[in-house]
Amino acid sequence: MGEALVDLETWTRADQFRFFRTYDRPHYAVTSRLDATRLMTERKPQGVSAYRATLYAIGAGMHGVPELLMRFRGDTVLQHDAVELSMTVPTKNGSFNYAYVPFRADFGQFDTKARSLIEAAGAKTTLDANSGERDDVAYMSCLPWLDFTSINNALPGPDDCIPRVSWGKIVERSGRWDFAMTLEVHHALVDGAQVGDYFRIAQEALDRI
Repeated sequence: MGEALVDLETWTRADQFRFFRTYDRPHYAVTSRLDATRLMTERKPQGVSAYRATLYAIGAGMHGVPELLMRFRGDTVLQHDAVELSMTVPTKNGSFNYAYVPFRADFGQFDTKARSLIEAAGAKTTLDANSGERDDVAYMSCLPWLDFTSINNALPGPDDCIPRVSWGKIVERSGRWDFAMTLEVHHALVDGAQVGDYFRIAQEALDRI
């Protein structure tokens, strides 16, 4: 995976970046609902994992919006050409570990790799948490027990600019299936328009699996 510096002299969001970098609480979270009707009524009966399909849709959304691949280190902004999806994986002892899954545009390739890496993470006894040595990741977690309306995440401080995605229980409503998903971002890098693009692209990806 590579990265490129963002030129603050030509970047159209440079002023917004400098402004929101001064905030003590610069993060915000947006929750929207994704339609999972085709996934649950067609693809799941064919053996497709709803969990890994959702991971794929998240990855498509992340990689479809350049701002979600941007990170800052001090006053330097860079853009990754790809990030790994890091999710919590339950373990046999009732705790959890972290897995790191590279995104692939081809769902079949992504699904095979994701399944292998997630199973391996579930068998580990070490947490494998990112202690800050890398920022070419996006964090995510599933709460299949809850059909929530909003959520936010534990954050180490105002300089953490790694996006976080959470999603909840898939529920049926009058023959249609949907679920809540929350995207939490740093306002110095991401505006509402980009959040809207993320949800649009994620839904499109879910629909074509």
